[in-house]
Amino acid sequence: MTAKIIDGKAIAKEIRGDLAKQVAELTKEGRQPGLAVVLVGDDPASAVYVRSKKRACEEVGINSLVHRLPQETTQKELLALIEELNQDPKIHGILVQLPLPDGLDEEIVINAISPKKDVDGFHPINVGNLHIGQEGFVPCTPAGVVELVKRTGVSIAGKNVVVLGRSNIVGKPVASLFLRENATVTICHSRTKDVAAECRRADILIAAVGRPKLVQQDWVKPGAVVIDVGINRVDGEIVGDVDFEQVKKVAEAITPVPGGVGPMTIAMLLKATVEAASRA
Repeated sequence: MTAKIIDGKAIAKEIRGDLAKQVAELTKEGRQPGLAVVLVGDDPASAVYVRSKKRACEEVGINSLVHRLPQETTQKELLALIEELNQDPKIHGILVQLPLPDGLDEEIVINAISPKKDVDGFHPINVGNLHIGQEGFVPCTPAGVVELVKRTGVSIAGKNVVVLGRSNIVGKPVASLFLRENATVTICHSRTKDVAAECRRADILIAAVGRPKLVQQDWVKPGAVVIDVGINRVDGEIVGDVDFEQVKKVAEAITPVPGGVGPMTIAMLLKATVEAASRA
């Protein structure tokens, strides 16, 4: 048995095609979706991410504005810009690229973004809405993970989902999203007694811990769907948290790294921005 490869690039492209049509309709109505991205400092990786987001916005017709601020920007100056964007009716989504330079408080900055424009889904109000099942924005990577599983055709309701990792960015929100889909969810972390045994129970396994090739073939139940969120650089090569070549021999479906979850994160960001414009 060889797993079906879940092509995140192809699925993200399909989603962007659908979004382009929605954006065209909103633009005709005078509501072109607008996304403001704030980049503070000169972190090379962050600059690459921001360029990728801007290209993706342009592809679907979203108005993308990038605010590049110097490394020495003060907290007061950054908060003033965020408030200006909160009040701008042409901006429907605000994203502050993390990590921020030393001296800037990420928590205060995220909390300053209007929950109605928090397309990253990190504001405490949106986090709370996710956990109690109310409408709000959700973090883009977890949203992409659930969408990838749905695209396999596998019914989520009633399935055992095991999530490796309990971060606020992926682990916890993805667990809440699967609960919304009526799955039975287990979260594993550094204090879990027998992680491998928990993984073997999973019909759907989500790996998001940042440890290269942690998940081995004998950790995976035959026929499981495996979603690899990990991005690790090993000897110049990018690998996931799953030993892809071995696990694909037993899984029903699996995401590659790269080309799996990564493209979905930006697609979900665009989707959230379009939703924000539709609600405005």
